Amino acid sequence: MDLPSLTLLVEIIDAGNLSQAARKLKMTRANVSYHLTKLEKAVGVQLVQRTTRRVEPTEIGLRLYEHGRTIRNELMAAQEAVTTLGQGLQGRVGISVPSGYGQIVMSDWLVEFKRMYPGIVLDVLFENRADNLRDEVDIAIRVVQEPPLSLVARSLGNVRYLACASADYARRHGLPRTLHALRTSPVITAGVTGRQLRLAAYQGAERHEVMLEPTLISEHFPFLRQAILAGLGVGLVPDYVVQDKLATGEVLTTLDEYRLSIFGTHMYLLYLPNRHQTRAVRTCIDFLLDKARLRESGAAPADDAPVAAQPAR
Repeated sequence: MDLPSLTLLVEIIDAGNLSQAARKLKMTRANVSYHLTKLEKAVGVQLVQRTTRRVEPTEIGLRLYEHGRTIRNELMAAQEAVTTLGQGLQGRVGISVPSGYGQIVMSDWLVEFKRMYPGIVLDVLFENRADNLRDEVDIAIRVVQEPPLSLVARSLGNVRYLACASADYARRHGLPRTLHALRTSPVITAGVTGRQLRLAAYQGAERHEVMLEPTLISEHFPFLRQAILAGLGVGLVPDYVVQDKLATGEVLTTLDEYRLSIFGTHMYLLYLPNRHQTRAVRTCIDFLLDKARLRESGAAPADDAPVAAQPAR
């Protein structure tokens, strides 16, 4: 058994299937399969169980994978130490952020980070995908009810949803004062599956639920903000979307006695537990956690301890 073969096994198990591992390694799928079979013959045991879509490590395969992952990460850390010796912080950080929170809240943070570390290449994706991290993404910011067990999750704080409308809309139409009245209002909110939106509303320990049919739907939160300010209806959006306009009185809230929830009430910073983190990635994670703590100051402190994660496979 040699180091390239062990590295190949790590990449296959990390990828979850031969095709994706082949793309990352810039090899053909047949070549990856050939080298895997050759490694299994060399050690005399089956290392992964193959299906049409996935590979799963056997018990022996998982043990070899863990050793190989440690060796690979140590080699990458040593290479980074040599190549960056005597230089400022360098490297690449791939980060995936939600379209709304990313543009409205995090854009200023990322610009500040880039000014502080000009040698770091920032690759920022504005998207709302909820799947696991991909090869080009080191850090993902997501609003979820429960973070995936396969990822390390760091809290960025609570997400508070508001029912709100422009002051002009309130003058012309009034604001819905009950959940039932909200059902007959033109609702502006993020994308939903199908026509109906399931809104959960909590009043103390009591939970209410109402089905709504939004009149304007988009995953682009700056557009939702514009529609709310234009008086097109009642927005159901996170508070950061209209925070500045609440202070000026241009936007008014209603149903404040309820705690509203649509897609989840917590923001998490997510990363893979088994992927080598460069100094650039670690520095970016710490920077974003510090920014989130500052933003949450005055509210309940964010619990930033890592959530227990299962080894990714």
